[in-house]
Amino acid sequence: MHFHAPAFLRHIFPTFIWNFEGETRRVFLTFDDGPRPEVTPWVLDELDKWNAKVTFFCLGKNVEMFPDLFREIKNRGHAVGNHSYSHVKGWGMDTGAYIRDVDFANDLIGSNLYRPPYARIGPNQARVLSERYKVIMWDVLSRDYSRHLSGKRCARNVIKYVKPGSIVVFHDSVKSARNLWEALPKVLRHIHEQEWQCKPIEL
Repeated sequence: MHFHAPAFLRHIFPTFIWNFEGETRRVFLTFDDGPRPEVTPWVLDELDKWNAKVTFFCLGKNVEMFPDLFREIKNRGHAVGNHSYSHVKGWGMDTGAYIRDVDFANDLIGSNLYRPPYARIGPNQARVLSERYKVIMWDVLSRDYSRHLSGKRCARNVIKYVKPGSIVVFHDSVKSARNLWEALPKVLRHIHEQEWQCKPIEL
């Protein structure tokens, strides 16, 4: 059960950004799979309570469906990244088709940041995309999407591993909402108590 990045992935893709070593105060919360009107507005309001700025890795299809919510993310001072158009799984997928899906999403999102869905990306896909985007991974995974975990467990494991420079993954998706509603406030409180700062990824 991985709450932090598997070492073999970091070895395979050393040019990807897994964390920001050398940071002393800043942590980098990220949210994948949105925007969704059922979840994202609550996330934005919760972040405002703690003066936290983060990075939303958005799906192009959701940006297309909810453009006003996408604009609201940026208006509140958060960064946005590309998470593909249709949440593609790179393994076993034609490289050209994979790249087209990502670039199509970026026509809507307009970011130099990319995160591959499921972390499933092949070497050829990685090579091409690394020439166009900064590929952002993570070192702490909340697993808020898991039906087998409670929100309390998700929070506890993020709190166990997070440190300055960490890139933490949450999801502003309907699937993750139950765990997110419990975990996110606990994590934000912990970060505040440590006197760390939540900042967006800007490269």
